[in-house]
Amino acid sequence: MFGVTIPMKQRLLLPLKSTLNSMYSTSERLIIFDADGTIIDAYSAIDQTFSKHGMELGDLERFQKRHNLFKYLGGLKEFPFNLKKQLGKQSRDRLLATLTDVYRDDAKLYPGIADLIRTLIAAPAIRVGIVTRNITNEPELTIRKLLARHDIDIDALDFMDHVPLGQDKTAAFRAARKRFDINPARSFACGDEHKDFAAAMRAGMHSFMVSYGFEDYTRLTKKFEVPEDVISRTPEELCARVLHALDIGKSE
Repeated sequence: MFGVTIPMKQRLLLPLKSTLNSMYSTSERLIIFDADGTIIDAYSAIDQTFSKHGMELGDLERFQKRHNLFKYLGGLKEFPFNLKKQLGKQSRDRLLATLTDVYRDDAKLYPGIADLIRTLIAAPAIRVGIVTRNITNEPELTIRKLLARHDIDIDALDFMDHVPLGQDKTAAFRAARKRFDINPARSFACGDEHKDFAAAMRAGMHSFMVSYGFEDYTRLTKKFEVPEDVISRTPEELCARVLHALDIGKSE
């Protein structure tokens, strides 16, 4: 009788394939976006909010270099005046209410981002979500309204998780990955701060970083040693990197 001979290489791979298939129930991929500074032009929204209250935020270059506290109160030149404006709880509440309105009615996604998200949502076998620390009132409603103005249906996303300010994103990244039983090697996270990079690494995920948001290129690479190879300097570059990594739109 004639049998079918399986090449040695295939015979060696069969047990490995069986093991891998038993580890994960899906071959889907996952991509998670940070909101402020990665897909949303947060600086312009905060600057507009400060202006409405007679305060100055300072330019983007200095904004990106400040410690978190100073990001929202302005730089050393602006700090004393802005601090006086923010001393009372009512003043802080009014500032937050204005920021919420600006985000919902005026804030914009960076160029190309809306098309990118719509493309990813429509792509087969890709889970798309947002993990955000957005500080506006009812942040999920805020993000929903902002995305709706850019013709993105938030219900078409696979998830949106809000992480309290100051809390690490690692648990949220890992929970999202486990929710869909996705291999860490097929998981990606996009962020604009060194903490986003660290959280992605701790969750075993690949990282896309940008230097046009809350932290600039020098701060990311020199102070926090984020590899320059994973950093996009413009929204257009981020879009191109993501699409290439996920094999979307490549020429045959």
